[in-house]
Amino acid sequence: MSTVTLDRTRRRQQVVLNVAPRKYDFLMELLRNFDFVQIAQKENDGDSREEIIANLKQAAKDLKLIKTGKLEGRPAMELLNEL
Repeated sequence: MSTVTLDRTRRRQQVVLNVAPRKYDFLMELLRNFDFVQIAQKENDGDSREEIIANLKQAAKDLKLIKTGKLEGRPAMELLNEL
C-alpha cells in the first residue's frame, strides 16, 4: 500500500491507494512526474524480495536433506499446534 499526498490550495490532502501489484510500478512512475505530488516513503512491511528468495532457497535445501534422511523433519501437526 502506498500513501500519496496531493497539494490542494496550499493545504496537503492525503490519499491512500490500494493498487494491484502488476500496476504499482506504472502508477508510481506516473505520479512521480507530477510536480504537485509528494510520495511518502514506504514503510517496511516485512522481508525484502532478496530475503524471501534466500529463505525459499534454504527451505528447498532443507527439504532435500529431509528427504535423503540427513536432516530430521517435524510432523505437520506439531507445526500447526505451535500456531
